[in-house]
Amino acid sequence: MLRYLSSSLFLAIITLLGIGLVQVYSSSFIFAIESYGDGLFFFKRQFIFAIIAVAVLIGTIHIPFRYIEKYGWTLWFAAAVGVLATFVPGLGVRVGGAIRWIQLPFGIRFEPAELLKIAFSVWFASLMCRKDNSLGRVKWHWLVLALIAPLLLLLKQPDFGSFAIIMMVGVALLFAFGLQWKYIAGALAIMIPAFYFLVMLVPYRRARVLAFLDPWADPAQKGFQVIQSMLSFHSGGLTGAGLGQGQGKLFFLPEAHTDFTLAVFGEEMGFVGFVAILALYGFVVFRGIQIAVKAEEPYKRALALGLSVTFALSVFINSGVVMGLLPTKGLTLPFLSYGGSSLVALCFMFGLILNIENSFEEDRFSKRFGQSNMGPNGQSRWKTSKVKNS
Repeated sequence: MLRYLSSSLFLAIITLLGIGLVQVYSSSFIFAIESYGDGLFFFKRQFIFAIIAVAVLIGTIHIPFRYIEKYGWTLWFAAAVGVLATFVPGLGVRVGGAIRWIQLPFGIRFEPAELLKIAFSVWFASLMCRKDNSLGRVKWHWLVLALIAPLLLLLKQPDFGSFAIIMMVGVALLFAFGLQWKYIAGALAIMIPAFYFLVMLVPYRRARVLAFLDPWADPAQKGFQVIQSMLSFHSGGLTGAGLGQGQGKLFFLPEAHTDFTLAVFGEEMGFVGFVAILALYGFVVFRGIQIAVKAEEPYKRALALGLSVTFALSVFINSGVVMGLLPTKGLTLPFLSYGGSSLVALCFMFGLILNIENSFEEDRFSKRFGQSNMGPNGQSRWKTSKVKNS
C-alpha cells in the first residue's frame, strides 16, 4: 500500500473519490428525503460502490500486464454482450427514454456502456500494435463487424454520448500512432456528415442543439436545464454559498446529483472551487498522458493514451454541457456524479493506467539486474561460474 501512496495519480484518484462522496451527499440529500424518505439513500449506495471501486482499482494494478495484452479483447466482447443484454425483456431497464442499464440482484443497475468505453481502448490498442496473438487468424471484415456492431447498439439504446466518445478516441489513437493524413481526412469526411445527420435527423437531438443555440427561446422546457445551470454558477460567485447551502438543487436544477452535479458544485464552492476541481481533473489527464509518453512498449503507450483521452472527453463534454458551451447530453461527470457503474468502471480504467506505471519500475529492475548478471556472450554469469567450479 505504501508503494501506491508514492504515486501522485493514485492519490489524485482517491482525492476525487472522497470529493465525489461529499458531492453526492450534498447534491442528493433533499431529493433523497422527498423520494425515498432517507436523505442518505444515494450517499450510502455510493459509499458501498466506492469501497468496491477501490478494491477494483487495487486489484487491477496487480493483474500481470501480459494477461491484459493477451486476453484484453475478451473484455470488448463481454461489454458488447452486456450492451446487447439491455434489449432483453426483464433485463434491460428504461430510464428517461433510453435503455442503457441491466437490472441486477439487490436493486443494482449496471450500465454496460461504461465498460464498453474502456474495453474499446484495450482492444483497439491491441489491434494497432498486435504482433502474434489469437486474433491474428481472424479476417479483417469480421474484426470490423465486431467493432461496429456494439456501436450500432449504442445508437439503438440510444446512447449517443458514449458512441461519440468511442469514435473520437479511435480517431485520436489513429492520429497519435501515425496513420497517414489521407486516411484521417477520409475518416473525418465520413464522420462529420454522419454526426450531423445523426443529430439533426433525430427530433430530440435537434431540439437540444436548438436549445443550446438559444436556451431563452423556450426557458420553461427545452432551455430549462441550461438556464438553471447557469443561474447556479452565477449564484456561487467567487467563493460559493458554502457546502450544502446551494439552492439550485432544491428541485430547480434537474439531475442535480447526476448529469448537472458540477453546477451544484460551482454554486456551493464558487469559482475558486470550480477552478480547483477542473485543475485536479487536468492533473489526472496530464499524468495519464505522461505515463503513455514514458511507456516503451507500443501497446502500453496506446492503451494509456486511449484511456486518458476517454476520461478527458468525459470531463470535457459534461463540463461543456453544464456551462452551456455544448448541447445537453446525458453524460455523468467522472467521480462527482452519482452512479455505481461509472465509479467502478473509472477505477478499473485507472487501475489499468497505474498498472502500466507500475510496470516501469519492474522493467527498470529487470534491465538493471538482468543485464548485470549476463556474461559477455549473453550467457548467464551464474551458469558460467557454476560450470567452471564443477
